[in-house]
Amino acid sequence: MHDVTVRQEIVDRVLARRGRYHLYDSLDPGATAFVVIDMQNMFCEPGAPAEVPASRGICDNIDRLAEEVRSLGGLVIWVTSAATFANGKSDWESFIRNFVAEEVQERTIEAMKPGGHGEQVWHELEPDERDLFVRKNRYSALTPGASMLQTVLASHRIRNVLIGGTKTNICCESTARDAMQLDYRVVMVEDCNAALSDDEHRAALENVIQQFGDVMTADEAVAALRKRRNEQ
Repeated sequence: MHDVTVRQEIVDRVLARRGRYHLYDSLDPGATAFVVIDMQNMFCEPGAPAEVPASRGICDNIDRLAEEVRSLGGLVIWVTSAATFANGKSDWESFIRNFVAEEVQERTIEAMKPGGHGEQVWHELEPDERDLFVRKNRYSALTPGASMLQTVLASHRIRNVLIGGTKTNICCESTARDAMQLDYRVVMVEDCNAALSDDEHRAALENVIQQFGDVMTADEAVAALRKRRNEQ
């Protein structure tokens, strides 16, 4: 898990701009989804082609927050990445051929097979039968055509989206940006996110807190959910 957080100079900038740091004092649990992104073997397993070592350190926090969200009446959604391949081409061909080194392409293709080992949720996590599972084939789960996430959120009348997973600065931040622009109330849960470095993790949190959503720890998110429930 990362030991860094938003720098004080960014906190001061946010306070000067809007007079408060956190956007949301309370969150309606019944209108909340905890969206856990890419916590699967392809990213969590040692030696995997897209391994994010720090991802293994956030599993306890993710499980704890997921259980709190469930117990309060919210929804937990596990989003995994996969891509189909046919006739020698991927359904995201430009990514595979341009952003993945040639010597790693075949391992990456294998790891991204729908339903394959690489897509399975990392074994240290504990999904529940009440949870939902969504597959995506782009960084953001809310890019048009990338997944069914937006339909799922709408059908469950979700307004608040808590985001955890990996990488903080790639798939998690991309989804957070799109969620905000679709008018969802976004919270990046900082100790439920992981990146390849402290600097990348912190940069993503700082981007989000300034323009795209709130940044809270798991404990702060739970407190906001419980406060709203107690107010009802």
